[in-house]
Amino acid sequence: MFYYLLVTAMKTHHYYKIYKPYGYLSQFINHQNKRRNKKLLNELHEFETKVMAVGRLDEKSEGLLLLTTDGKFSNHITSSHIEKEYHVMVDGIITPALISELINGVEISVAGKPYITKPCKAEILTDTSHIIERFVRDKRHGVTSWLSITLTEGKFRQVRKMTAKLGLPTLRLVRVRIGDYKLEDMQPSDVKEISY
Repeated sequence: MFYYLLVTAMKTHHYYKIYKPYGYLSQFINHQNKRRNKKLLNELHEFETKVMAVGRLDEKSEGLLLLTTDGKFSNHITSSHIEKEYHVMVDGIITPALISELINGVEISVAGKPYITKPCKAEILTDTSHIIERFVRDKRHGVTSWLSITLTEGKFRQVRKMTAKLGLPTLRLVRVRIGDYKLEDMQPSDVKEISY
């Protein structure tokens, strides 16, 4: 009986969702000397030693990030074409014509080579009341607008490259959903244990 309980306990995995704040790396250990002073996820919460980030959000991006001790879960999320939804503030006004371009795919650079993004979902966001306010820049520097982009792929800095291709640089990027997991009413730095 003791052996059974021990084996069962050893197989137990943990799953979390976290609102990664702006300015944090999606990692727990910093191996790079030039990035020594960067903020890491273990500053937000005390996690088990084997917890890993499922995918990434770059330092300037924020929002939903999944964490787990389960490698199979991590692989499933990152390799199964699961939808990832981003709400994006851009420099300029997004139009229906530009949304159509995003939906049909735009050419970006991936590893120095041209790449046409897969068709995706995109729409103009008129209600951004669900997004936590954070100062980005003064309004006198120009108009901004918000859009939603939902991808099933995840190339390096893909959303930023896609909006830049349209002449609308990304000013703020918030991931609000990964598959069925949603950011909901979480605040920056919040951590919630979830079930798989």
